[in-house]
Amino acid sequence: MRKNNLIKISAQFMLLLILAGCSSSSNFPLFEYPVDWKDNDARTKTISDYSQYLSGKKIFLDPGHGGEDRRNTNKKGDVIEADVNLRVALYLKKYLEQAGAIVFISRDKDATVQLGYRSKLANNSGADLFISVHHNAPGKTEDDYTNYTSVYYHAKDFNYEYEPCNQDMARYIERDLSYVMGNPVGLGSFDGTYSDYNIYPGEGFSVLRKTKIPAVLIEGGFHTSRLEEMRLNIDDFNQIQAWGIFRGLGKYFRAGIPTISPIADSTKYESQKLSLSFSLNDTSGINHKSISVYLEKREVDFQFDRDKNILTIEVENLVEGEYPVRIICANKNGNHALPYHKSIVVTNDACVEIRD
Repeated sequence: MRKNNLIKISAQFMLLLILAGCSSSSNFPLFEYPVDWKDNDARTKTISDYSQYLSGKKIFLDPGHGGEDRRNTNKKGDVIEADVNLRVALYLKKYLEQAGAIVFISRDKDATVQLGYRSKLANNSGADLFISVHHNAPGKTEDDYTNYTSVYYHAKDFNYEYEPCNQDMARYIERDLSYVMGNPVGLGSFDGTYSDYNIYPGEGFSVLRKTKIPAVLIEGGFHTSRLEEMRLNIDDFNQIQAWGIFRGLGKYFRAGIPTISPIADSTKYESQKLSLSFSLNDTSGINHKSISVYLEKREVDFQFDRDKNILTIEVENLVEGEYPVRIICANKNGNHALPYHKSIVVTNDACVEIRD
């Protein structure tokens, strides 16, 4: 009798444990609400704090896919990437505009926008930078477990077409976006930023290759993941995704972006020897070890006055013609200047012009 009672009590205890496990599992949150977002006053203060860095900045947003291109979905077909991209981009647009930024967008509804036209719109907009918003899918259709957040930039750091400012921006966005989503960064990268050459070697993504302003492409997460699909249609979660991107952009601009300017009347051309100087400026200071100068895609020597922040280039045996020049530098916070490409034109009467 005592043995039967003991068995009965044990069975009841096990049932309670199972029920408790089910209860805690069903109440487990799908995501966390960022402290600076869930409270309206905190959200307003955060936007206000970043407005000093974002106000007046011109940003082009590109929600990927849409219109005729709605094929990217989860297995059930109820999470449509094009729609998630649009919701996140529209919330991001709202936050940026509240911070005083000027925002352009390739689509603000479910509409077809061809890939090439997205870049054309961005290039003609006068925007300072371009952000394409996407969500990912694995190579194998049966894969419903892979999930991470990533941000892509164009080319690799040993390619001439690589612009380091793109990876700077990608790092800031990736850090805050993956943090608010609670996602890892994937095994292919230590910081969650990836070259688009990893996907299409030597070409990269069309929107990054053809867009002439600083550009990144965000893959917020995998809409095919059996866990991520539970969150991507939740409006609050889309707002939190946009909040992570917004914070990343605010921190990117807060770290400063160096400027490069030719110094008037510094250009000299005598006996086929060219000398010209540029001013490199940033409030945090210039990291002199970050400077590179290219003439006709070849790295050339230079002098840098660290007290005056003046870069001087001297080139010999330069005959009449047009020569592309490129300068790269970063500030002491690690942010690089926006792409600086000019043409030096030497005429037969020994005149020198610097053209865009």
